[in-house]
Amino acid sequence: MKYQDSTSKLSRKMSKDKVNYGSTNSVAVGSEPLSDSNSTDSNVPKKAPWWSYIWDYDPTRSRTEVKFIRKLDFSLLTILSLGYFIKNLDQTNISNAYVSGMKEDLNMNANQLNLIDVAWTTGYVVGQLPSQLILTKVRPSIWIPSCELVWTILTFCLASATTANHVIAIRFFVGLVESIFYPAAHFLIGSWYKPSELGKRACIFHASSAAAGMFSGYLQAAVYTGLNGTLGKAGWQWLFVMDGVISTPICLAGFFLIPDLPENTRAFYLTEDDGKLARKRMDDIGRAPRKKLGWSILKRVFSRWHVWALTVLYIIFINNSPSSSISPLALWMKATGWPVTKINIIPTGQSAVQLVTTVGFAILSDYLRNRPSFGFISSLFIAIWTVPTGLLWFSYFISRAAVPFGPLAMSWANEICSSDAEERALVLGIMNASGYAFNAWLPLLTYPATQAPRFKKGFIFSTVAFVVQGAWTGVVWWLWRWEGGKVRKEGEVEEEEREGEGEGEGKEEREEGSLSVEY
Repeated sequence: MKYQDSTSKLSRKMSKDKVNYGSTNSVAVGSEPLSDSNSTDSNVPKKAPWWSYIWDYDPTRSRTEVKFIRKLDFSLLTILSLGYFIKNLDQTNISNAYVSGMKEDLNMNANQLNLIDVAWTTGYVVGQLPSQLILTKVRPSIWIPSCELVWTILTFCLASATTANHVIAIRFFVGLVESIFYPAAHFLIGSWYKPSELGKRACIFHASSAAAGMFSGYLQAAVYTGLNGTLGKAGWQWLFVMDGVISTPICLAGFFLIPDLPENTRAFYLTEDDGKLARKRMDDIGRAPRKKLGWSILKRVFSRWHVWALTVLYIIFINNSPSSSISPLALWMKATGWPVTKINIIPTGQSAVQLVTTVGFAILSDYLRNRPSFGFISSLFIAIWTVPTGLLWFSYFISRAAVPFGPLAMSWANEICSSDAEERALVLGIMNASGYAFNAWLPLLTYPATQAPRFKKGFIFSTVAFVVQGAWTGVVWWLWRWEGGKVRKEGEVEEEEREGEGEGEGKEEREEGSLSVEY
């Protein structure tokens, strides 16, 4: 009887373990953890609030998780958005400064504007991958703000440039330190948010670049009329001074507000329970934490389709429109005799379109759990050129509706590579670096400043590029779906094998128990 009792206890323990195993794994990958409310309350259907259509809403979330996500939004998302704002403010200011007197004061020609862009892009490409590798070793809360501080100092230096060569050299180093920010920010966002939350936050982060474009135009217009000639400095020089003044407090705040990663966070606004919740949330969706970096990462990354397909997709996206230093609308307005203040203010409408479409497409993306692509029609009309002036204006403004594809592509990469943190960091860096590696020379062929303001060859190229981008998006989607089906099939086979082994062990134990009783 002693052996029979032992067998019964073992059988009951196995049954209990099986129930626990089933309950732990019954939630599908990507679903939200259950609410901490009692079962009675959870069975009562709740009417979704009106804001659930524009922001992520899940009635099964506990109050603790809701509060935690709100903390992330007010800290991580805010400081990254402000950082991207100052990065793009600096980037946009080059174009605004060029059409606001820098060209004449420094005796610059159109080719030198292209060289300024090439210098920045070269530094941006060179610094990209080393930065992503450093990010796996150094805390983001130290590395990111430190680089922001350096590019702020370099921005101040642009106000003292006296030749075009000075500007070109400074822009190279600005690109070098700015290279860390965009892929690092997407890596951080992907390390804290779930798929149902990811696209929206990534696009809100990216929308800050549109806000920077708008603000830069208004700032330049105000500086040009209010400070031009003050203390012997031209309006375009004061633009860079004001840029640095705005950037400095944001850089310093980054040291305190960037929370690092769930596995090593020490943010003052997150409790120990918040850290545990963050790790559980990422574990629930299969998003892996960082591991020790080794040479094996290169084999893992380059032996999978992820890096190749996603990098091609991002190369097409980055290069399907003019580079950031070339503003076709501003150059067209300058060529047709518009005053400087109007040239700085009117193109901000493009940024407004980008801001609205970025947030709108983000909401649509997370609602449908799809990462869509938009663009094409504006490039076609501008390429034709001999269209009514009103349609030309419309095409210039609506062209920015294609920009949201970038952050959605990065969110897609975060999801596709979620099971390997090192791969995720490197793929994001390789995507961005490769896109800008082509951007260092391709705009010289597609959008040379000497062809301003029409850029006939450039807009024909863009029209074709948007078609290719749409087709390649379909290829990546098919590959992701194929991989998902393959993983599910392998999981089902492993589950069947485990169940078979469990039944076999149970049978042996039952036989041993029967024999012991007979004996």
